[in-house]
Amino acid sequence: VMISALVHGNELCGAWAVKDALALGLRPRRGTLTLVFANLGAFDTFDPAQHDKSRFLDQDMNRVWSADKLADPNTRERQRAVALRPFVEKADWLLDLHSMHEPCAPLLLTGMQPRNLELARQMGAPRHVIVDAGHKDGVRMRDFGRFGELEEDGTRSLLIECGFHGALESRDVARDQVARFVKASGIVDDGDFPADWFMPLPAEQLAIQVTDAVVARSMDFTFSQDWQGLEELEKAGTVIGWSDGEPVVTPYDNCTLVMPSLRQLLPGVTVVRLARRVA
Repeated sequence: VMISALVHGNELCGAWAVKDALALGLRPRRGTLTLVFANLGAFDTFDPAQHDKSRFLDQDMNRVWSADKLADPNTRERQRAVALRPFVEKADWLLDLHSMHEPCAPLLLTGMQPRNLELARQMGAPRHVIVDAGHKDGVRMRDFGRFGELEEDGTRSLLIECGFHGALESRDVARDQVARFVKASGIVDDGDFPADWFMPLPAEQLAIQVTDAVVARSMDFTFSQDWQGLEELEKAGTVIGWSDGEPVVTPYDNCTLVMPSLRQLLPGVTVVRLARRVA
């Protein structure tokens, strides 16, 4: 089992959870547990007044997890990924801890693998689970190698967006997810995590499958309003923004907006994903 934090240098809640696990003296009773502070170089530049600037040094570290990019380690993020690669490849279960650019409820990302959605439902939290195929601008760690295979292969990998970067409650979500994930893996026993690591379970859990990604073609992209994420728009054709002056609209009824943000706006970057509920 591997728990990864600080893939982005300004996403601190996961680092707090890993730090707390170390302080707890957490040890596996079966198997192995690897705890990772991933992009320490970016974290070393952290400035709370300009936290977005410490997201990465040269490129987004969560877009470099493909064989071709790792074979050409021409950025500091790729070099660090090459160093971490043996640990990622050894892991059977992977939880990657993140936070979000904008205030939003926590989101648990499963990828397209049914086994990961099943695990998310077993964990029971958080309320919102996102089934998605990743990003067009590069492969995430949680989709690397065996983790990206659709057929059952014994692996499990989840990415948790714990909430807004600066929200103190994001630390509580990160600890909750570490405890639930490690407990589900079977490498610890009941009672190995204190009860206060677990947040109350939601009344229900909603799975939402991403069907489309809105990718900026240029720097000329604006939203029609200040979307916060998880808005469900009733009618197809609702304008959510403009790209190069052309309207961007919802493709179907009851369309949910997932993680809308222009903070990292560049040509080729996903600015919002569109999703519908999974039965």
